[in-house]
Amino acid sequence: MQDYSGYGQPPGGPTTPMPPMPPPPRRRRVGALSYVLVALAAGALGAGTVVALYHPSSNSSSASAQPSSSAPAPLPSSAIPQPSSGGSGTSSSEQAVVNKVAPGLVIINTALQYQSDAAAATGMVISPDGLVLTNNHVIEDSTSITATTANGHQYRAKVLGYDVTGDIALIKLQGASGLRTVPLLSGSASVKVGASVVAMGNAEGQNAIVPAAGQVTALNQSITASDDSGSITSETLHNMIEDNADIVQGDSGGPLADSSGQVIGMDTAGSNGGGFGVQQQSTAGYAIPIGNALAVVRQIEAGQASSTITIGYPPFMGVYIGEGPSSNPQAQAEQAQNNSFGNYGGGYGYGGTQNCYTSNQHLAPPTDIANVSSGTLVIGTICNGPAQAAGMTAGSVITAVNGHAIGSPDDLTGLVSKFQPGDTISVTWVNPSGQHMTKSIKLTSGPPL
Repeated sequence: MQDYSGYGQPPGGPTTPMPPMPPPPRRRRVGALSYVLVALAAGALGAGTVVALYHPSSNSSSASAQPSSSAPAPLPSSAIPQPSSGGSGTSSSEQAVVNKVAPGLVIINTALQYQSDAAAATGMVISPDGLVLTNNHVIEDSTSITATTANGHQYRAKVLGYDVTGDIALIKLQGASGLRTVPLLSGSASVKVGASVVAMGNAEGQNAIVPAAGQVTALNQSITASDDSGSITSETLHNMIEDNADIVQGDSGGPLADSSGQVIGMDTAGSNGGGFGVQQQSTAGYAIPIGNALAVVRQIEAGQASSTITIGYPPFMGVYIGEGPSSNPQAQAEQAQNNSFGNYGGGYGYGGTQNCYTSNQHLAPPTDIANVSSGTLVIGTICNGPAQAAGMTAGSVITAVNGHAIGSPDDLTGLVSKFQPGDTISVTWVNPSGQHMTKSIKLTSGPPL
């Protein structure tokens, strides 16, 4: 089994059943080992950061959009592995752990509409009415989330909150009740090196819970991890449980359980021994201790936002921008072109700019850019989003928000993130024809960051 991640369907959204895995892209190196987040993904990933992307319908205040007709099929009754007389490699003791834990797991599928992408991973039910614990990188940039329980029921899900620095998220299955929950490690119990464990998850997006046995090999580990494609910013995670279970893509958000069937951690990352091009010498998986994850859950449930925890959905204004600290709009356009634009979705480069975009599939840096020396370049606007409704177009350069000067894309994202969905901000920009515009823009709810 492989240990790389990514998000898992071709452009255009999820299919049923899951397609074959794409070839693994080059891994990022982190010191002697490369650690990768283990959600499953693929698709046409764009170069730009998305700011204010999601514009919910009038009867929704969240990013839980209606699932498309290509939503994943209900989880089959065979999704929970059953004892086998041979061939599966699952021992009776391992199967006993699976039988205790797997009924409380869900298969998570997300759509990342504005990135022409989709994702598959795992979640753990922690309350009968549908609270589900998973990784932040599982729900990052999602515009809709569906979760399928062990008995085949499928629910739309809403993000209640997330912790980017801890890679923890809490979602709620809409209309759920009477769900089986996972057995959690009691507060007085401890995890020890050498203990037998079983990792479980939607391995390689099979729409089934697959177990992998191993042992705890180290505690209190710190790692820096990213996804294989580099589409998710590298993150440093602390106090991790290291194990040698064969954790693979799709396992993100799944449980690491001890021999008694109690969940001791949440599967989050894997490693390869030596990096790209070097034969793997050992398997290493990393899990967030369940106590750490539940501490974040309690804070989210209490609605206590902090510098690291976001409650609900973030504010967005409906524009694609570049990324980085450069305040030169021309340099931002060149960086976007050099990084990725033109490399996805059939090779779009500089060319005709659309009036607006529903995804980044055809997104390209604009040919006409406002003649401004400093500001954030608008590469494109989201159709029917707040920015487009205000008259902003691709090639415009945002120079101020609420009177505060804006330089780089990092400046813009940092300032907008301080507001809430529903807030109205004053945005000043220069359009490609040289007109200076200042208009009020009401922020809406966007995909989780």
